[in-house]
Amino acid sequence: MHELSIATAIVEQADETARTHGTRPVAAVTVRVGELSGVVPAALAFAFDVARDGTALASAALVVEEVAARAHCGPCDEEFAVGTPPFFWCPRCDQPSQGLRSGRELEITGIELAEVAG
Repeated sequence: MHELSIATAIVEQADETARTHGTRPVAAVTVRVGELSGVVPAALAFAFDVARDGTALASAALVVEEVAARAHCGPCDEEFAVGTPPFFWCPRCDQPSQGLRSGRELEITGIELAEVAG
């Protein structure tokens, strides 16, 4: 389950951000996960719950934004959904596409720190 190592890296990055802002707890971490990234969002969420224990993210939420795989056809300029398994055939001109526009993302896009009471 490689999602645990990914979740651990997410927690480490967010924890480091929290420390640079005075060790404030993290309220939420937002990640973008592409359809073709090889990461299962539900498994990542489970692994995140395990990895965050005992850190500044102990009560943080993981927000997963799933990104659909989309390709671009150069000859006819059509953008289309790739599907699963990935078929890179343009539905408009029936030519193979080599231009993947989205679907391989795996990135942290936001870290929300908790408000400090006082």
